[in-house]
Amino acid sequence: MSVPRFTDHAANERTFLAWVRTAIAVMAFGFLVERFDIFLKIAGKSLGKTFTMSGQVAGSLVGLALIIAGAAMVAASMLRFVKNRADIIDDETHPAENDRLDLILAGLIVILGIGLAIYLGITMLQGSK
Repeated sequence: MSVPRFTDHAANERTFLAWVRTAIAVMAFGFLVERFDIFLKIAGKSLGKTFTMSGQVAGSLVGLALIIAGAAMVAASMLRFVKNRADIIDDETHPAENDRLDLILAGLIVILGIGLAIYLGITMLQGSK
């Protein structure tokens, strides 16, 4: 027994799993960023400096946003996987899909990365005072 268009189905599944792995990494990084204040407290004690609460709140917000972005990536990849599976099963030819969702998710990660860089810069400047 063979599966019709097996290579297409396998490629669709590999792409889905790659998105899920990436989303898990983004969520784990978000958790790390959210808990970065623990590292700052320990580093601050050893350097004899204290860090402000506003920096900790910003880190928590950026971390939470990364976790939400990772969850959104899983949801988007799941929807895309199901749609692609239906398109592969269907014998009709379908036009290329719009990449808007992929671009929105990538843009969100870029914005969060810039926010994280700003947060770290501000934290470092406040810690050097």
